[in-house]
Formats: sequence, C-alpha cells, structure tokens
Amino acid sequence: MIEYIEAVLDGAVAQPRWELYRVLAEPVRLRLLALAAEEELAIGELASLLGESQPNVSRHLTPLKQAGLVLVRRQGTRAFVRIAEAAAVDPVVADALASGRALCEGDGSLGRIAEVLRERDQVAREFFAQEPASTEPEELLEATRAYVAALACLLPRRALAIDAGTGDGAQLDVLAPAFERVIAVDRSAAQLERARARVQKRSYANVQLFKAELGAPELREHVGEGADVVFASRILHHAPRPIDLMRQLTQLARKADAGPGSGGAVIVVDYARHDDESMRDEADLWLGFDSSELSRLGREAGLSSPHVIRLPAAWCGRGKDAHLPWQVMVARRDDNG
Repeated sequence: MIEYIEAVLDGAVAQPRWELYRVLAEPVRLRLLALAAEEELAIGELASLLGESQPNVSRHLTPLKQAGLVLVRRQGTRAFVRIAEAAAVDPVVADALASGRALCEGDGSLGRIAEVLRERDQVAREFFAQEPASTEPEELLEATRAYVAALACLLPRRALAIDAGTGDGAQLDVLAPAFERVIAVDRSAAQLERARARVQKRSYANVQLFKAELGAPELREHVGEGADVVFASRILHHAPRPIDLMRQLTQLARKADAGPGSGGAVIVVDYARHDDESMRDEADLWLGFDSSELSRLGREAGLSSPHVIRLPAAWCGRGKDAHLPWQVMVARRDDNG
C-alpha cells in the first residue's frame, strides 16, 4: 500500500493518506480524473464535457494537482490536464478512476471525447480548405536544385520519399531532384492545387500528388513497402493528437531489412515551444514542442534513436512563422514486423 501520493508539479508537498480520501470524495473530481486518464484535455474542453464553468473546473483541479493525481501542462494561455501515471497505480486511485469512469459513461462525457478531438481537427481543416492568398515564396535558385541532385547521390537509398502534408509543395523543390520518386500527400484539395501548379511549372515528372489522410489504407497501399524517407514539415502542431500523427508517419516508412539503422527515416520539422498566441489564427493547436517532448513522441510511435536539433533563424523562411524557433527531429523505423 502506498502511504503517500507525491505531487509532481509546482513543488507541491506530499499528502498524507487521509487527505487522499478527502480529495477523492467529490464526484466532479472523480469525473475529472477519469476524463484526464482517457485523454490530455484543455480546461475549457473539460468544462464543456462536464457541463461546468471553467473556474469551477479549475477549483476542483487544484486539490487533484496538489495531491499529485494530475499534471497540468501549459501551452501559452491554455492549460492541458492529464493523469499522473505514478498516481494511477495506487489502489485507492484505481478505485476512484473506476468510479469516475462509470459516472462519465453514465452522463455520456466519456463518449464525447472523440467529438472534442474532431473539433480540434476541424479548425485546421477549415483553415487549409480556404482559398490561399497568392503569395509565391522566394524561388529556389536553379543552381541550388542542381547541387541538391548532386548531393543526393551520396544517399544510400533514395527510391521513394513522402512529403506528408505537402501544402503548396515548397518542399518538393528539394525532394524532387533528390529522390527517384516522390509522393506528395495532403488532405486539402486547395493545398494540393497549389502543389500541382508548382509541379507543372517545374516539370517534376517523378512527383505524384495524392489526396488522403495520412492514416488512410489507400495511401498505405499506394506507398507499398514504405518510403526511404518520410518528411513532415510543420504539420505536427496542427494535429489533434500529435502521437497519432507521429504513428501514421512511422507506418509510412520502410521497415528495417538489414538490422538496426536500416529502416526508413522519419524527418519532422516543427516549432520548438513558444508563447505566440497569435499563431492560433493559423490553426495551430499546439504552440510548439519541447525537444524532449518531440523525442518522446518519436519513441512512442516506434522510432529509434530520435535526434532533435534547433535550426538557425536564417533557415526559417520569411513567412508568418519566421520569428518562431524551428527544430528538426530525425529518427528511423527499425521494426521488421
């Protein structure tokens, strides 16, 4: 029997055993605990699921946080709540979770979590479905493409690359000269039309455009045995559940066929943690990721040896996000099952 539950956020002190029973005596807290165990949710999302005001949810979260039962992660002005894994092994907490889950199943809030995640995703869908402004990025110098093609000869395997969430296809100016075949995939028809215009203008005969969700079976079938490299540039912060997107990227990479280090690579470019709330106007669900968080997502998705580096500011383009800190994670899919 665990005698104390240690708070793990904001330096809260350990709680005596009797205090744990007091904290878990409120039905609202039981429901909060159950929802936080199911999915990391924003306080506003919890309030909506429970039919409570945000101040009331915050009031009930305070003793749960002080008892070390939940963790609160801040993203700009928003706060996301998840259960503390160490707390869930306590038999009293496990019993409270079962009771809270029963309450949430009874009131339907547990089943509505999927709807909350769909609402997150809808923000990005609507944003990228809009007719984009005509803002042709700075042209890549013709000589640069020649240099890329020359350097590509140093790559051991370059049969297939996937540009996941290709958008306007800007990354194709690097991938098309380097790989024998490129699949540029996006779920937005508006974005694919921009990519199509680029492909036609550059006469990229080795690029195929594909409209699909990244987890769609038809895309997996089209990819076949998997790509040598899967690129995902600045799409992770739009994902309702980043771990799901990371797993989809991993499944598109080629399995290992010659021991460790022989699987396809997954390269994710995204923002480091920042606090620019204005980026939510660009359908950003997450204000970047800590390097450790990005590595953890890679490992949980089945990638090995994720390596994260910060990119120099001069490499971050001239767009609305040029002022943000960019980083890149490189990892490999090394399973062969």
